[in-house]
Amino acid sequence: MSDENAAQGETPETEIPETEAVEVDPVEALMAENAELKDRILRTHAEMENLRKRTERDVADTRSYAIAGFARDMLTATDALSRALVVIPAETRETADGTLKSLIDGIELADREMQRLLAKHGVKPIEAAGQKFDPHRHQAMFEVPNPNVPEGTVVQVVQEGFAIGDRVLRPAMVGVAKGGAAGAAASPEADGDAEGVDKSA
Repeated sequence: MSDENAAQGETPETEIPETEAVEVDPVEALMAENAELKDRILRTHAEMENLRKRTERDVADTRSYAIAGFARDMLTATDALSRALVVIPAETRETADGTLKSLIDGIELADREMQRLLAKHGVKPIEAAGQKFDPHRHQAMFEVPNPNVPEGTVVQVVQEGFAIGDRVLRPAMVGVAKGGAAGAAASPEADGDAEGVDKSA
């Protein structure tokens, strides 16, 4: 009997918690569900906003860089025109007449027009001469011993480089100064200041 009483005494104790667990306040349940749905909506909205921004960025990049391959190919043609002009001596250009003058004018016009069209579509030349060598924008072809400029300065441009937006289409092929003092450009000012200083002190 004591076992039955003990078993009967345990049964009501286990039933009481189940009854309490079943009795949930409907207002609290709705509030919890509302909070969960609100959180889901906010997360979905944030994801959609991020997707929209990423899509806009991708479309802008595509619009800006879509012609990169074509522009890179066109640079070969502009190089050929520029080389054709460089080959013609200055005397010949000045004294040319008739058909030769027309030919030179036509090559110059075509070169200018191609440069203008490239610039119109965002293709810009990379500044190299006199700049500090940048391996991301310049390609060093040779070194030039020059103590008059700081080491690593571009002193000669062999082939002009071009970029579209922030991307390099073709690096500038350059000659870089070697052997110049790191502060060679600033040394005249430093020497001038040093002359006015009393060194005996």
